[in-house]
Amino acid sequence: MSFLAWLHDTSFSVTMRDSIWAEPIVETIHVLTLTVFLGFVLLLDLRLPDLAMRRRRVSEMFEQLNPGLFGGFAVMVVTGLLLFSGDPVAFFSTLFFKLKMIMLVVAGLNVLLFNFTVGRRLDEWDAALRTPWGAKAAGIASLVLWIAIVAAGRGIAYTLPPP
Repeated sequence: MSFLAWLHDTSFSVTMRDSIWAEPIVETIHVLTLTVFLGFVLLLDLRLPDLAMRRRRVSEMFEQLNPGLFGGFAVMVVTGLLLFSGDPVAFFSTLFFKLKMIMLVVAGLNVLLFNFTVGRRLDEWDAALRTPWGAKAAGIASLVLWIAIVAAGRGIAYTLPPP
């Protein structure tokens, strides 16, 4: 908590908190980037459990969508950290913030698990009519996690004390 108190008192944090433009601009970029990122995630995650675009090779989709996916995620992380720095003590005190951070870690672990297991054999099943069970599970888990992460993010906004 001492780090959060220190961050709260930095000039950067004060600027984020007190500026009429800083927080709304960063929040807008965060939400717009979230929209782009979730669009790419939705396309990939619906393909993995064979719910959409069954005729498209998964490897082709990853190749086309990963640059936007990773770029969007990077901008989301940066803008999320900027928003957090505006009032870290208040953010950290909410249950929704803690849940969101836990789910972000679990979503990251889901990606790692996919890449180190069934994703390693992508070329073996990429053109198959049916996607392996592990890939389907990863896609469904990702969809559920990202819906919950967005919901928790909105929950943060409604549980923070008024400015």
